[in-house]
Amino acid sequence: MSKQDDLDRINDSGVVAVLRGADADTVIDVAEALKAGGVTAIELTADTPNVTDMLSNVTASFDDEETIIGVGTVLDAETARAVTLAGAEFVVSPSLHEDVIELCNRYGTVVVPGAMTPTEVITAYEAGADVVKVFPASTLGPGHVKSIKGPLGQVPIMTTGGVDLDNAASFIEAGASSIGVGGALVDDDAIERGDFEAITETARAFAETVDAARE
Repeated sequence: MSKQDDLDRINDSGVVAVLRGADADTVIDVAEALKAGGVTAIELTADTPNVTDMLSNVTASFDDEETIIGVGTVLDAETARAVTLAGAEFVVSPSLHEDVIELCNRYGTVVVPGAMTPTEVITAYEAGADVVKVFPASTLGPGHVKSIKGPLGQVPIMTTGGVDLDNAASFIEAGASSIGVGGALVDDDAIERGDFEAITETARAFAETVDAARE
């Protein structure tokens, strides 16, 4: 698929599920539960042990045109290259690293660096970011996103960090094209219990919230 196809898949999902410290024994079950609830963009994190092996297994299990698998917490070009070669379809950082942006553009991989200020947002976009992650979202609030989108409406924004069902709609209404959600979506206790239906139900609630906020 082209980079635009991958961007469209992220946007179609509207929610990027952040699986920090995923377990190899349950990650496929979690991903399937998320997909069943309408969340089809899944982000593993680079600080997960053996993340490249896990990434290869997950991408092989979801060889379809709807699901998109990426890697977050990428802080340098070396890591970006490793996960891209292992199959990552998008790369996310919590901060701005121009070497990561350059590497991803070289390989045609969607890249989403983190930023907080308008200066960081436009610097990331001018460096070649496909989407800019405003982080930490809950600290800054929807008003911050709306203020950035005023002069920088051309920059696609993802909000991540403290996003939950109570504020998700507000971030979309403020101008975010997508939201990244971790613990509020992927409940560790539910995974430990093997209650993947609970994850599906939460995923469905997030997907419906985003769809309604876009109307």
